[in-house]
Amino acid sequence: MMDNLNHLLLANQTWAASKLEGDPEYFSRLAAQQKPEILWIGCSDSRVPANEIVNLPPGEIFVQRNIANQVMHTDINCLSVVQYAIDILQVKHVIVAGHYGCGGVQAALTNEEYGIVDNWLRSIKDLYARHEPDLKGLPEQKLLDRMCELNVAEQVNNLAKTKAVQRAWAREQELHLHGWIYAIQDGILQDLDVTQSGAAALPAIYHMNTPDNPMKTGG
Repeated sequence: MMDNLNHLLLANQTWAASKLEGDPEYFSRLAAQQKPEILWIGCSDSRVPANEIVNLPPGEIFVQRNIANQVMHTDINCLSVVQYAIDILQVKHVIVAGHYGCGGVQAALTNEEYGIVDNWLRSIKDLYARHEPDLKGLPEQKLLDRMCELNVAEQVNNLAKTKAVQRAWAREQELHLHGWIYAIQDGILQDLDVTQSGAAALPAIYHMNTPDNPMKTGG
């Protein structure tokens, strides 16, 4: 058994050499700038590599990944990525990409204890509780599939509530939020048709009172 990862370093050298052989300017061009138009918020699952499944080269997608592709108002890491992508990189699209068979969603549907990750997955339990009347009675696999879809839609809504997104919309910056789901079994992505391109769909209570978009309150 290998006790180090030298084979990965050697593989990296082979990969870098092959890139330069086909395109001598590959790395210098890549290093010159980062101007992606897409932010991808995906699951940490090792079987869902963002660039590869949409057949785009490095530099085309800005990526943030976490367990069960969640957007939480308490996750400073994700919120920082979102703010940087929108304000600095000026991305035009944010894709929340879930996948069928998500282990995080599956774990949230049980009463098992997994450690600190249970705190992270609590919001998915809350999501199940809200939709339980429609989910009760579904076969196990259909239940998991439907929860994976509902989780993507929920995270798109959470994304729309963030200050970075609402400020962008208030200043009329082009920004579209999408919810996609990936089937590992056949490699196909599906648009869940939950795209949002403005704050109109959100209940007024979530609208930010930004300088660009002051919210009137009753008295």
